[in-house]
Amino acid sequence: MNINIKEEVKEIKQSIVSNRRDFHMHPELGFKEIRTSKIIAQKLSSYGLDVQTGVGKTGVVATLTGNTDGKTIALRADMDALPIQETGDLPFKSVHDGVMHACGHDGHMSMLLGAAKILSSKKDTINGTVKFIFQPAEEGLGGARYMIEDGVLEEVDEIYGAHLWNYQQYGTIGVKPGPIMAAADLFDIVIEGKGGHGATPHG
Repeated sequence: MNINIKEEVKEIKQSIVSNRRDFHMHPELGFKEIRTSKIIAQKLSSYGLDVQTGVGKTGVVATLTGNTDGKTIALRADMDALPIQETGDLPFKSVHDGVMHACGHDGHMSMLLGAAKILSSKKDTINGTVKFIFQPAEEGLGGARYMIEDGVLEEVDEIYGAHLWNYQQYGTIGVKPGPIMAAADLFDIVIEGKGGHGATPHG
């Protein structure tokens, strides 16, 4: 299946920009993405998709079932903002003191909504299923784990994500096999040793 969506992207470009600016103006921290998830769910429903809310606490998942059987492909974006004070004087500056979309998640959500809108309009030409995953609490709070525990990846054959990157030339995308971005994570280290006295450590 080959779909040329270049013209469709041009047609909805302004709505993608408007969505991004709205998300940027109303940032919400991890597991507090109440307004954000509500708006996302409303838009996805308006595209005729099957929408689930409350996945992984405040996450949203929409499913597009294609014309025939095939693989299940997931596309994922993160939703949470950071506890950072926004400076500057943009017309869409954060209205929440000490909270800002400083890591591009406003753009990620807007791009995925754009993809959902275009692909839902091409439903009859799609083989398989597409899941649109909007993940909460990516910034160190384990939002992905809660979504996985809620079964978001069951029967998913492949999953793709994207991240805005200001070192990438405008109008281009960068891809590579395997992991490409760093992650904030937690892990445990267990050290096992033998007790002793400082004067006779060998004893």
